[in-house]
Amino acid sequence: MRTPAVVPVTGFVGQFFTGVGLLFRGVRMYARNPGLVLLGIIPALITGALFMTGFLALAFVVPDLATTLTPFAEDWAGWARGAIRVSAALAVLGLAGLLGVLTFTAVTLAIGDPFYERISERVEEWYGGTPNAVEVSWARSLRRSVADSARLVAVSLLIGLPLFVGGFLPVVGQTVVPAIGAVVGGWVLALELVGSAFYRRGLGLRDRRRALRAVRPVALGFGVAVFVSFLIPFGAVLFTPAAIAGATLLARRSLGEPIERP
Repeated sequence: MRTPAVVPVTGFVGQFFTGVGLLFRGVRMYARNPGLVLLGIIPALITGALFMTGFLALAFVVPDLATTLTPFAEDWAGWARGAIRVSAALAVLGLAGLLGVLTFTAVTLAIGDPFYERISERVEEWYGGTPNAVEVSWARSLRRSVADSARLVAVSLLIGLPLFVGGFLPVVGQTVVPAIGAVVGGWVLALELVGSAFYRRGLGLRDRRRALRAVRPVALGFGVAVFVSFLIPFGAVLFTPAAIAGATLLARRSLGEPIERP
């Protein structure tokens, strides 16, 4: 019996879900290799504990923050004042969530750079190795990773501030704005997570942007899937190593390298 030809996935939606599938492939690789679990979980646990403490503290004071941010509503009718302050509280938490997800990744990658580098290298080995590999010292890799992550987070902050203001709008602020935030956050996460694979090839942030733009729907699908998984309680801790594995496949795809086992 003839094997039917594989039909390439085309169209934005199809490629978007191909990107989502890269995260699930990373999850499968991670789950089947207990050694990767041990490599990846420690840095994420440390960062997760720090960020969870900060977010709980923010959630405790957010009603007071919402009141401080909306002094103009003091003389409004009770229902209107309550609505605008709930919107303000959600906007604060939404901005904190967006920046938290992005900075969590940056901090975790900095803390666990040697661990995640090994995970990425292992994935590369399974899929045929790294073409044109460049030896980069750990210290240099860490400096470049921190600098690139700082630039990406700064850009995210500039984009996040208008989204924060949009969060005050009833309905739109709780529907459209979070969706835009997920797309923006997903793109930045994709750029952050492929860093290790690109550094291994002697390529920097500008090269990452150019390569991922060529496969933008796939990169967005992967990044948004990671962003959403990080919003699940303890999701960032559990999914970061799998996201590193999936990001290595994304990097290989964006550079035209095989992502099927030989």
